Amino acid sequence: MKQSKITLSKDYRIAKIDDRIFGSFIEHLGRAVYGGIYEPGHPAADENGFRRDVIDLIKQIDVPIVRYPGGNFVSGYRWEDGVGPVEQRPRRLELAWSTTEPNTFGTNEFMRWCKEVHTKPMMAVNLGTRGADDARNLVEYCNHPGGTYYSDLRRSHGAAQPHDIKLWCLGNEMDGEWQMGHKTAAEYGRAATEAAKLMKWVDPSIELVLCGSSNSHMRTFGEWEATTLDLCYDKIDYVSLHQYYDCHDGDIANFLAKSCDLDQYIKTVVCVCDYIKGKKHAKKQINLSFDEWNVWYHSHGADFEKWSEAPHILEDVYNFADALVVGLMLIALLKNSDRVKVACLAQLVNVIAPIMTENGGKAWAQTIFYPYLHASRYGRGYALTTLLETTKHDTKDFSDVPDVDAISVWNDEKEELTVFAVNRDFEEDNLLKINLKDFAGYTPVEQIELAGFDLMAVNTAKSQPVQPTKKALSGVYDAMPEIALRPLSWNVIRFGKQ
Repeated sequence: MKQSKITLSKDYRIAKIDDRIFGSFIEHLGRAVYGGIYEPGHPAADENGFRRDVIDLIKQIDVPIVRYPGGNFVSGYRWEDGVGPVEQRPRRLELAWSTTEPNTFGTNEFMRWCKEVHTKPMMAVNLGTRGADDARNLVEYCNHPGGTYYSDLRRSHGAAQPHDIKLWCLGNEMDGEWQMGHKTAAEYGRAATEAAKLMKWVDPSIELVLCGSSNSHMRTFGEWEATTLDLCYDKIDYVSLHQYYDCHDGDIANFLAKSCDLDQYIKTVVCVCDYIKGKKHAKKQINLSFDEWNVWYHSHGADFEKWSEAPHILEDVYNFADALVVGLMLIALLKNSDRVKVACLAQLVNVIAPIMTENGGKAWAQTIFYPYLHASRYGRGYALTTLLETTKHDTKDFSDVPDVDAISVWNDEKEELTVFAVNRDFEEDNLLKINLKDFAGYTPVEQIELAGFDLMAVNTAKSQPVQPTKKALSGVYDAMPEIALRPLSWNVIRFGKQ
């Protein structure tokens, strides 16, 4: 059996974790909205058409924030199409995904849904085919109390109180040539600066997210961030990151190591932010919004009828290996929680999502649901510097990959300590020794694990074999309990103060 050791202290804190790091994303794409969160006529639908079975699953996770309405979709979206009497809303060709958008679900429906799910909105504005004027009008519509054209328009649509949306995205992936209204860094930087200025003039209390690179492999990565931040630094609060990982080559060991790439990606963007801060002699710090992240590759190339409404597209069926990678990505995000303040698992329902549904039928949890659930439930508090001693290995693309990866979170209010750990080893258990140092009186409560499954095992509507198990950790422990991590396992080790 291999051995690893972590040492923890209350004094060595990375940061107080922003709850919004456990956010998610709903885009008008495939069946994320129609047939996902919204399906009038479904046996589980309420009077608003919201699927209660889906809401129940989302509430289990306790999702703090949801990004909307896109994504690539937002770069061609006219928000006015999605408000007002439903029977008067236009049907539009949706060019980002080659579908037809009925607009029966829009801004006010989303805000009602947010209240039902107990989450907050993260709204994106269209800086692709539209611009600053439309962006400030949407802020007025959503946030101004009344007495003006757009605020009174909202009130006439049945929303008497302002939605008070605090977090806004300045477009989406504007560096990508696939994006409607694609811009160079300089073009986008100027457009975002003017939009930000007008939006904050309407409501100075809002926070704004600048589009960073679409992923770390973009030809302009780094240069894009530097150029846009140089133009927008004083107007914005966060810069976005997007990243998806795949296993097209079937090399699982390399797949499990890709969270190392995620960590490096985050640190590189932080360096660019701080370079511009230094260049401007600024006191203000720009933090990160990792507002699209996940595993995505199973559904690439799936066929559907062009211009159909809410087709089955990008519906990855996730396996056990994917759940381990999602757990490792969560660990990487928490390790960088001093700068990553917002993160959105993309997406929430049906489209590359932890929750799947059948039209008119069941809703169920995919394999990746569980690490996300556990991190959100038990990852609130202070992220601790987790001094880790473990054996290492190399893969095709990565060197010195830790056999065990881990992060610890201390909830001082609840007097709870949680260690999240993944054993990447394919065959051997790893005995994890946890030096609690100054956590006097804290003893192990339980170990939750996702382990022992075939790497290709999946959950479906008919069967959900990939489920976590709980093990009570009883008995007398000294200041260094030892917890066995099974091969290829996601682990949540919980301590409480007695």
